[in-house]
Amino acid sequence: MTLHYPIVGLNKGHKVTKNVNKPRHSHCRRLTKHTKFVWDMIPEVCGFTPNEWCGMELLKVSKVKRALKFIKKRVGTNICPKRRQEELNNILTAMRKAAAKGLSPLPSACNKSFAE
Repeated sequence: MTLHYPIVGLNKGHKVTKNVNKPRHSHCRRLTKHTKFVWDMIPEVCGFTPNEWCGMELLKVSKVKRALKFIKKRVGTNICPKRRQEELNNILTAMRKAAAKGLSPLPSACNKSFAE
């Protein structure tokens, strides 16, 4: 009885049939409507974290490079801090526009008075 498959070379070894994997969803790792809704709701309910406040203060006084270094130390390597810095810049501009219109510039949780 002889072997019908090569013992050496690139295609060596016992021949087996591969398991067929199920096809994955095309929307895998994509932001869903519900997740986006929840992420948008969190700052409204809870306000901003101390890290976000500090980053916004640095951006207010035009210390962009220092703000990026500060955010980078707390968030990650390069892409995430840039995205977070852009988000904080957008929040600051929205707060400035709201203050110019006379509306409340902060999310509702930050406006609660301590007397309540």
